[in-house]
Amino acid sequence: MVARIYRPAKTAMQSGRARTKEWVLEYAPEAAREVEPLMGWTSSRDMRSQIRLEFASKDEAIAYAERNGIPFRIVEPKTRKPVRKSYADNFKYGRIGKWTH
Repeated sequence: MVARIYRPAKTAMQSGRARTKEWVLEYAPEAAREVEPLMGWTSSRDMRSQIRLEFASKDEAIAYAERNGIPFRIVEPKTRKPVRKSYADNFKYGRIGKWTH
């Protein structure tokens, strides 16, 4: 089973960059999830899918995987283009575009 080493992206519910600076090692799922017929819960028999290890750097995660004989693949993070827009731009005099209200 191959592990994935990546740096998580920020969620849509975050305005800041908390918990996006560390690197994560997760195992790829071996089996598909199943719906339990009695209660309707989604479950899996794969115990490794519950493992999520966090590291301060990519090198630490790679060293851990090599030390423990875990095959891995690295997913590099995409660079994010900074947004240079302020709230005042919505009301500026030379604004391009129509008002929506």
